[in-house]
Amino acid sequence: MSGRDLINILIFTALTIGLGLFPPLDVPLIGVPITAQTLGVMLSGLVLGSWRGALSQMLMVGLVMAGAPLLAGGRGGFDILLSPTGGFLLGWIPGAFVAGWLTEHRPPGWMRHLSAAVVGGVGLVYLIGVPWMVMVSGVPAQIAISGSAIFIPGDLIKAVMAAAIALTVVHVRPACLATGR
Repeated sequence: MSGRDLINILIFTALTIGLGLFPPLDVPLIGVPITAQTLGVMLSGLVLGSWRGALSQMLMVGLVMAGAPLLAGGRGGFDILLSPTGGFLLGWIPGAFVAGWLTEHRPPGWMRHLSAAVVGGVGLVYLIGVPWMVMVSGVPAQIAISGSAIFIPGDLIKAVMAAAIALTVVHVRPACLATGR
């Protein structure tokens, strides 16, 4: 790993932290807030690639677990894992990895970026987060699934934004984009 890789990982960790400055919108039924931070997860994978994107989110999650109040609303600490949001937070790491992997291994273009953001940054995060919510909170699976559906339109908007931003980065600073090669 080069110094440039390390700096890019730190930049995307900082971006995810910065997106936490937007106040969260609490969803009362399931106890999981709507935040802007998943945009950082998607962007880290799309721009940095699989491993560097995952490392940026691993650093983010590690800082939160160590107690840094970096999540939207100033939340942090190991007890986040014991909350309904814990699985979504842990899902950021493989979500960024999968978004990056798909970007690295599919033909270039708009659909590559958009589908990678949706599959990794939305689908995989939900695949980990929803069962975690059921396990930790005891909410019936049907309620967890239907309650999580509230997030899908916003997450799809973030996926479109992430794809557009990543494509802009490709055109403006192609050396920043991880190609996986």
